[in-house]
Amino acid sequence: MSHIVTIETRLHDSAALTAACRRLGLDEPAYGNVRLFSADATGLSVKLPGWQYPIVVDTAEGSIKYDNYEGRWGDSAELGRLLQMYAVEKAKLEARKKGYCVTEQTQQDGSIVVQIAT
Repeated sequence: MSHIVTIETRLHDSAALTAACRRLGLDEPAYGNVRLFSADATGLSVKLPGWQYPIVVDTAEGSIKYDNYEGRWGDSAELGRLLQMYAVEKAKLEARKKGYCVTEQTQQDGSIVVQIAT
């Protein structure tokens, strides 16, 4: 029996974020205080391809702080790719913790089907 799930992604898991970055060929997240255009942010910073400033993830809140100047300083599609990979990696980590088998398949439209079985 299959189920369709919609996920609102909040980034609380640093291991899943690190796995997502590795999978996308990005540098691993680094914890620290980062200067964005007009403010500082503290958390795990990730440099996305083509972005002028990194994103900063606050894992306690699950939030992301960034400044891409409405797309002028970075393509939001890159952030979308990171969020997608985070969701996939987080689902896989949680399923494996419970002893489930996990497979995934990337579709032609870029979506990813994650199958979890006992």
